[in-house]
Amino acid sequence: MIRYLLTFGFVVAFISASAEEGRLTRTQYIDQWKDEAVRQMAIHRIPASITLAQGILESGDGNSTLAKDANNHFGIKCHSDWKGKKVYHDDDAKGECFRKYETAHQSFEDHSVFLKKQRYASLFELDIEDYKGWAKGLKKCGYATNPKYPDLLIAIIEDFGLDVYDKEGLRLINQGTVEPTVTRKQRKKAGGIFDRNDRLPDVTVSNHREIALSNNKIKFVTVKDGDTFESIAKELDMMPWQLWKYNELDKKSTLTAGQMLYLQPKRNNGSEDWHVLADGETLAEVSQRYGIKISKIVKKNNLKSGETPPAGTRLSLRKQLKQ
Repeated sequence: MIRYLLTFGFVVAFISASAEEGRLTRTQYIDQWKDEAVRQMAIHRIPASITLAQGILESGDGNSTLAKDANNHFGIKCHSDWKGKKVYHDDDAKGECFRKYETAHQSFEDHSVFLKKQRYASLFELDIEDYKGWAKGLKKCGYATNPKYPDLLIAIIEDFGLDVYDKEGLRLINQGTVEPTVTRKQRKKAGGIFDRNDRLPDVTVSNHREIALSNNKIKFVTVKDGDTFESIAKELDMMPWQLWKYNELDKKSTLTAGQMLYLQPKRNNGSEDWHVLADGETLAEVSQRYGIKISKIVKKNNLKSGETPPAGTRLSLRKQLKQ
């Protein structure tokens, strides 16, 4: 009996050990995917530390059912633009649709492309090594509902020193020798979702709203009757606060039909050198016309905050005037 129990105990221990061998530790996950995260940083300008930390958190160190069965390391759901394979799992609701990839490399690529939507445009204004800013920005842009999401990412990055891979990514950026990990053929097979073209589509699928490019190379839409910040943001997969911020408007501002509404931050310099202020014209109107921040117009022309110069004033839009 003792011999039997010893043998049985050995078998159970062997099975348990074998089961554990099938699971990746956090260190193993990092070793396996750090190079891909660095490569993604060099191509898409997303901190490698953020990519790794999100992959760790979203996939349970690569051990989640979604990561194993669908190569989906970031929990990205199907959405209307997904044309690839699908799997279904219970998440916020029962039987939700998630993207399925042929390889985990495609998951990393799709994650990068996903973050280049207009919703996350403000992240790319941050320093590429500011992982804390990126972590907080992801939450602010609506990537996750967990209020502790930024803290969880930051803790993973700092506990495992993942910011060292940001420095490696910067080195590759400076070298400019990085090759894509996903081929055009693979992107096409997956329904085009891996196209790294950073531009928004010229026309949205929902209601054929044209997205144009200003003279200062900033994407914008023209407001229609009945539009609100919320309705436009929902249509373009953005957050309402981004529209307020990019257009230097108050959230209580009323939109009017025909109004130009920027989808990206305004520039520090205008598209032209000068503008002569018309009668009754405000600096805000000039700012919106040329896609230059109001604060920059004020500074370049040595004005006081809130000051509106008289009609006929020649405003510099590119160079700093001497006092």
